[in-house]
Amino acid sequence: MSFSPIKYTHKWAFLGILLFLIWPVFAADVHTSSIQDDSSLRTSIQDTWLTESPSMVVRNRPFVRNLPGGVSVQVRAEARNNEVSVILARERNGTYPGWAQGSWIYTRNLNTGAPLRIRMFMRSDPQIYVQWRPLGNDKSQIDLVLYEAYIVRGLPIGIPFERLLTMPVEEVLGAAGNRFPRRYFDPDPRLYRNINTFVTKMRAALPTVTYEDDGVIDETGSYVLIQTLQKQTAPIGLNCSGFAKWVVDGMLRPVTKRRLSVRSLKEPVTPRISSLAANFEERDSLFGLDWTRNLALEAAKVLRSPAYAILENIEVRQETFAALIDRSRGTAAIISYPGFLLNAGFSMEGLRPLLYTLAINEPGNIYLASVNRERNTTPPQRQHYHVAVLVPYFNEYGNFQILVFESAEETNFAGFLRRHPLGMVNLVRVPVEGVFEP
Repeated sequence: MSFSPIKYTHKWAFLGILLFLIWPVFAADVHTSSIQDDSSLRTSIQDTWLTESPSMVVRNRPFVRNLPGGVSVQVRAEARNNEVSVILARERNGTYPGWAQGSWIYTRNLNTGAPLRIRMFMRSDPQIYVQWRPLGNDKSQIDLVLYEAYIVRGLPIGIPFERLLTMPVEEVLGAAGNRFPRRYFDPDPRLYRNINTFVTKMRAALPTVTYEDDGVIDETGSYVLIQTLQKQTAPIGLNCSGFAKWVVDGMLRPVTKRRLSVRSLKEPVTPRISSLAANFEERDSLFGLDWTRNLALEAAKVLRSPAYAILENIEVRQETFAALIDRSRGTAAIISYPGFLLNAGFSMEGLRPLLYTLAINEPGNIYLASVNRERNTTPPQRQHYHVAVLVPYFNEYGNFQILVFESAEETNFAGFLRRHPLGMVNLVRVPVEGVFEP
């Protein structure tokens, strides 16, 4: 872009690799319909663990039982924050973390014994689970939580909560029918092969580019300044916007045999208000928004069809959840999520679950992100100040990942969120065919 963003170093990429190495690596999860049922085990411990008084339950000693299919389950009780939980923890790599696929947790009030919830981890991820809560005397309600976002909240089913203690989970989910979006638990890694290929090729090409402020490669292959279109003098390189163009050029050139025009990418996609007060905004504040939209429109035109290349198709606007779990003050609170804001996108705190749902619902896309925030001006203006390439996908083991490429480097998603805590991010789709020749 035409101002100096932060120069990111390889330490972020190293940190991402380190976190991957120290995080437990499990074998691929099975399809959720194939999770071995443990209802017989729950029935056998109902009196001594599930309906016994909490003061007695916490005295129970953990034990391990093998299900008929061979899966090992540890039964244990844990008490904290005025709650007691009975945990049926599935085994992974010789341990029982409590969130491996199929693990089941029943939580009650420690003092009164009143039921609070049942939670089951449908994938080996502590932030992806389904839970059931009481709803009156003869019903229950279902929640589906992905990375602190309620994809489903309070979906009623006509089953008394007490029956859930010993019912097979498959029967419980069947009671919700098509109202429960089970697809979020069962990604198909085969649908992300093009993205895997694209990522491999882009990583191989990354050492050929470096970061320089205001730098971009024009349609002739020359390094120029975005603002003036004059040729760069040494050292030459790409800034965050120039790098995003380098990525999209690498995807389109195998088809078109040419690079995109810098001048055309700077043009507004939608009409601007015509006033002197908007002059600066037209020239700079919305630059990243126009740049990413134009790149995505060109990609849609080439890789899909000219008819598809309209803003409503390439821009992410759908809202897949409306509430988040906020733990910033030490306790879990449910807060509303504002959703999409035109010319701004989505707030950062919901970006991870949003990208997860996009990866499930739209396999085969990557996303250009224009990061922005509202400036303290009169009237308030929104500044789009950074551009990045976000790659959400599932690897060959079915594990969800978000890769981040920005300013001529691969960084990591946790660092991306940390650097823009108060920002918003506008997302546009770019389809991936697996080829990349920058």
